[in-house]
Amino acid sequence: MDALLASHGYPALFLLSFLAATLLPLGAEWMLAALLLEGFDPALSVGLATLGNTLGALVTYGVGLWGGPVLIEKILRIDAPARESAERFYGRYGTWSLLFSWLPIIGDPLCLAGGVLRVGFGRFLVLVAVGKLARFAAVALLVLKGGRIFA
Repeated sequence: MDALLASHGYPALFLLSFLAATLLPLGAEWMLAALLLEGFDPALSVGLATLGNTLGALVTYGVGLWGGPVLIEKILRIDAPARESAERFYGRYGTWSLLFSWLPIIGDPLCLAGGVLRVGFGRFLVLVAVGKLARFAAVALLVLKGGRIFA
C-alpha cells in the first residue's frame, strides 16, 4: 500500500475528490487521512482534495444550469425527495447554504439547486470552495492532531 500511495497518492486523491462530488457515492476523506498518515504534505493534500471536490461540484452546478430531468435523475441519481430537501434548505438559508455543499445527502442537490436557480458563477465557486476547504482542513487537522494523541 505504501508504494501504491507513493506513486499515485496526489493524483488519486484529486480524482477521488472529483468523483465524490459528481456521479459516484464516494468519499475522499479516507484517502486524505491515509496520505497524511503516510507523511504527504498537508497543505498540498488539502489543496488537491479541495480543488478536485470543487471542480466536481461545478459539474453538478452545470447539470443544474443546463441539464434536464434525465441528467438530474438518471445520471446524478438525485431523486425528488433529495431535491426537495435541498431546495427547502436553500430556501431557508439562500446562497449561503452552498457553504454546506460538503454535507452528505444534501450536498450534491445543493450544488444542483445552485445551477437550477442560476446562482452567479463567482459566488457559487467561492462559497462551495470555502465550505469544501473547511471540511478537508478539519479532516487534516483531526488526523494530524489525533495521530499525535493516539501514537
